[in-house]
Amino acid sequence: MSIATLKKVSICGLIKEKEKVLDELQELGCLHLVSLREPLAEPEKAAPEHPEDAYKALKYLSSCPVKRHQIREAKDFDMTALVEKILRIQQSIRDTSDRCDFLAARIQAVEPWGDFQLPRKGELAGYKLWFYIVPLGKLPSLPRNDLVWQVVHRNHRVAHVVVAKQEPAPDAMPVARTHTGSTSLSELRQMFNESQLQLEDLRAERESLTRWIFLMTRNLANAENKAGLLHAAEKTLDTGEVFTVQGWLPVQRLQQVVDYADAQDMAVLAEDPLPTETPPTLLENPEPLAAGEDLVSFYQTPSYWEWDPAIPVFFSFALFFAMIISDAGYAGLFGILLLAYWHRLGKSPTGLRMRLLAAALVSSSVVWGVMVGSYFGASPSVSSLPGHLKILDVNDFDTMMRLSVCVGVLHLSFANVQQAMNLRSKGLASLVPVGWIMIMFGALLVWFDQSLQQPQQWLLPAGKANLALGLAAVFLFSSRAVKKPVDFILRILDGLKGLSNITKIFGDVLSYLRLFALGLASASLAITFNNLAMQAKAIEGPGLLYSLLILIIGHCLNILLSLMSAVVHGMRLNCIEFFNWGLSEEGYPFKSFSKKEIRE
Repeated sequence: MSIATLKKVSICGLIKEKEKVLDELQELGCLHLVSLREPLAEPEKAAPEHPEDAYKALKYLSSCPVKRHQIREAKDFDMTALVEKILRIQQSIRDTSDRCDFLAARIQAVEPWGDFQLPRKGELAGYKLWFYIVPLGKLPSLPRNDLVWQVVHRNHRVAHVVVAKQEPAPDAMPVARTHTGSTSLSELRQMFNESQLQLEDLRAERESLTRWIFLMTRNLANAENKAGLLHAAEKTLDTGEVFTVQGWLPVQRLQQVVDYADAQDMAVLAEDPLPTETPPTLLENPEPLAAGEDLVSFYQTPSYWEWDPAIPVFFSFALFFAMIISDAGYAGLFGILLLAYWHRLGKSPTGLRMRLLAAALVSSSVVWGVMVGSYFGASPSVSSLPGHLKILDVNDFDTMMRLSVCVGVLHLSFANVQQAMNLRSKGLASLVPVGWIMIMFGALLVWFDQSLQQPQQWLLPAGKANLALGLAAVFLFSSRAVKKPVDFILRILDGLKGLSNITKIFGDVLSYLRLFALGLASASLAITFNNLAMQAKAIEGPGLLYSLLILIIGHCLNILLSLMSAVVHGMRLNCIEFFNWGLSEEGYPFKSFSKKEIRE
């Protein structure tokens, strides 16, 4: 396990060859580009790194309920024009649908007034019309001498009133005036029908375009490559007739880039990263354990100057998963599902990594389940082979609690060992993680002395000695102030601040008790469902059916709960407790400027 050593490479060439050089560097696929330009005042106008429009168009077509027969080959296929057409249709459908909704609402509002056309000026001898929707309870309060009005429609709640001749005073009517618009009901209905027809035509056109889904999917790599090339072109430094492209490069690929630059008569400069720089992080692990990188990056990417926790997280996650499941029967079911999808998962690099991780989880769960002797909640007889293989009892609270705490101490100690190794260049500061290790083991020995029925005489003295030395190391070496007289006070304050983490270290160690608690909960639920099934079996008639239903539903529910707990809490112990003590800085992932594979 390691973080790849990087070099900062700068390549200079002629501006007229810029597009060709970038295309060939993209073909090499080994650079993480660095922008040499000032940030844009309007970043939204920058060229996108990915073809978002193409992905959006493909997603829109894929969501169409009805799809046409797929076109497999087309000589004149134009991805850019097709994407533009799809997005234009999507926007037209949205606009037309909104118009239909608006017209439907207007028709519903105008229908009570009837199908009429507002008169033009002078057609009613100077009379005008005003419209009011009056609650029935307020209808008797309308003035009858001063105004000319007529109820044109009423229902159980309101009356639609038309006032003529002159507009009523603001305080004459009990409600505010209603605006019906100048478009008649028949015209609104005609417009609505036309919009509906237009919407149907657009949806039919969208359905027709679904025949291009296969070709669009196959050509997404081309669109991705073009977008990446445009994005890269905006990161170069262009001065006169020369351009410069800069990026981070794994040291083992350096000679390949140097040879390419020499062949193109371009200047190339390779530099080591400065301590003040933050290069991207490229994790390098054996392929069988590469899934640990996915587990690590799920939460954060370690800094380039840190260490690679991928392999420790891989194995610790497998252990935590097994301890929380705590059932060989459940693990066997997971194994059957894994075998069923084994070949399907192996068709992609990501699936292959996940397949190996799943195999590790299943294997560790089977071994742990056999060790605790749980098979769908049932315990094997003592005389059987599984009974002889049972070496732990989940219901032995004291033993399981001690085991969980020991796992936590070892896990966090490994994190602190790596932190100490990473701080070697900082002098005595590297002794602080060693101090925390001594504190954890010291407290563990003191606890064993108090909890074991037959403790050893050396436990308590050894525990106290470790605690004292650990506390001293944390207090003395937590500060780096050493030169000025005032630094003595700062060292004391920094030491006390460092010791304040004592509650944190103990809290994090005790967090590992969740391994015991969740494993016990899973085993207890399995036993409970088994007992309920046995009781239901005694019922005359449908007792056997009830028993089977309880077993199937109960264990399925328990498996889902256990699986969720194993994933969530297994990751939490690694990403929160372990990373807090093992990683001090967060980085960002290495993204190679490379061409996507074009699927044929």
